[in-house]
Amino acid sequence: MTLYTTIDSPLGELLLVGEESATAQGGTALASLSVPGQKGGETVQEGWTEKPEAFAVIVAELRAYFDGSRTGFGIEYAVSRGTDFQRRVWEALEAIPYGTTLSYGEIAARIGAPRAAVRSVGTAIGANPLLVVRPCHRVIGASGALTGYSGGLDRKRRLLELENPHRAA
Repeated sequence: MTLYTTIDSPLGELLLVGEESATAQGGTALASLSVPGQKGGETVQEGWTEKPEAFAVIVAELRAYFDGSRTGFGIEYAVSRGTDFQRRVWEALEAIPYGTTLSYGEIAARIGAPRAAVRSVGTAIGANPLLVVRPCHRVIGASGALTGYSGGLDRKRRLLELENPHRAA
């Protein structure tokens, strides 16, 4: 069964979509976290069940992240999405420490892909269904410029400034 809820955040209303899970803390594995106007973001579908209480643990972690008291997430993800290449890229995203950034080329190197795979890495990052919790906002251009973010560059900038207030974005 697909469950969902929405919460207010500094990025706008977040849409959380999940699947019931016997192993997840709180009973819900997160399948998607979208922001308004997100390229490729989820929208509520017919047959989904709105169940805010199923996301209580996830919501608490997100609120703590946004208020600056949490630097990581202990959320179980529903892993039914993504190609093998995308999942390798997404795992590399999860390894980027809070408050730091890497370039697309550095992500390619970390997954053992050739430098020529930078565009493919960017495409995989753009397909990340878990904005914020799988920190694709921490990937920047080789020059240090903010590039590409399916939730919009303004949101990317806000997330990076939240994590590192001294960063000149």
